[in-house]
Amino acid sequence: MLQRLSNIFTFHPGWLALLAALGLTGIGITAIATVPHEVDYAARQGQWLAIALLVMLPFAFPHPKLIGDASYPLLVVTILLLVFVILPGMPESVVPVRNGIRAWIDLKFMLFQPSELAKIAFILALAWYLRHRSSYRTLTGLLVPFAIMFLPVLLILRQPDLGSAVLFAPVLFAMLVAAGARMRHMATLAVLASLSVAYVFLSILFDAYIPAWMQVLKGYQRDRIRAMLDLVQDGTLYITDQAYQQYKAMTLIGSGQGTGLGAERSATIIRFNWLPEAHNDMIFAVIVNRWGWSGAMIVLSLFVLLIGSLLLIAVRSKDPFARLVVVGFAALLFTQMTINIGMAIGLLPVIGITLPFVSYGGSSLLTAFMMIGLAFNFASARASIIHQPSFEYDYADLAA
Repeated sequence: MLQRLSNIFTFHPGWLALLAALGLTGIGITAIATVPHEVDYAARQGQWLAIALLVMLPFAFPHPKLIGDASYPLLVVTILLLVFVILPGMPESVVPVRNGIRAWIDLKFMLFQPSELAKIAFILALAWYLRHRSSYRTLTGLLVPFAIMFLPVLLILRQPDLGSAVLFAPVLFAMLVAAGARMRHMATLAVLASLSVAYVFLSILFDAYIPAWMQVLKGYQRDRIRAMLDLVQDGTLYITDQAYQQYKAMTLIGSGQGTGLGAERSATIIRFNWLPEAHNDMIFAVIVNRWGWSGAMIVLSLFVLLIGSLLLIAVRSKDPFARLVVVGFAALLFTQMTINIGMAIGLLPVIGITLPFVSYGGSSLLTAFMMIGLAFNFASARASIIHQPSFEYDYADLAA
């Protein structure tokens, strides 16, 4: 026990990940305070940070095997919660509806979003399944990992929450590569995914010739992509409706320039250029407007430090389960950050994704610091407490 405590308090990459997460959250709280609102969201986010740090602690100490043993039960509980929020007839006092989405459970003291917990549960369950298997080295062996992903994604799409659902596939891909899946199988999946994306865009461009049953996305989702494509071409067809949020975000980002407008001017401009979800999905626009691109670079640098620290933890880990979990966390945070910033600067359609650690939200902040707690745990674990040997496959055969 003393040795374990000594390992925890010895400097390791987990400390870098924690410092980066705290830095991002601090910037987020300050940026949220810039947004004029009747509710003091910045103070609330500060309270959630204190709670998140307390929630993080229990995940920083247990043996990795105990966490692995709990991964399947956690996934089952999460799936049941995802089913609960889409059950027909549920009163809005229990399952509130926001922007047409049923994704939250009203716990009175907070709105809990099961899809946030589903991200962690999926990564833990997938890592626990992959840790010592070789079946995923065959094309048919990939069916089980895809099945682990399919059920939570299907339930999240039923809410419907496209933003959360799109995060699962890149995480699955990254974890399979880290586990040693064959490169030709991964290349085949990448080609299929690219063809699927191409089909979605073609179905939008030529939707007059494609029947409704062949459309993948809903009408409003296709409109958002059209609006994004129009903005990229400096169009103004959608800036009063579908592209309004993205257009305002791009305007605020442009006015921030190099060093930003400062707290007072930024608050005034944000007030007069009303930006929906400024404290949430579009917090990056607020950051750039207040601190300019220098502030944006600081945020990106902290994300690089955070994700790099996680990957360093994965490289140093001798436990295959811990290694895969941390790779999954790094892939999740990178994907979520990329999509959120891409939405704000007009390079990706708006699909409702928050900026990790920075955007307002109790559920998202709690689950984000759960990830930090687990990463910290694995970073402080020594080889002596690893319960099984690492992967067993021929590295020379990876590209076969």
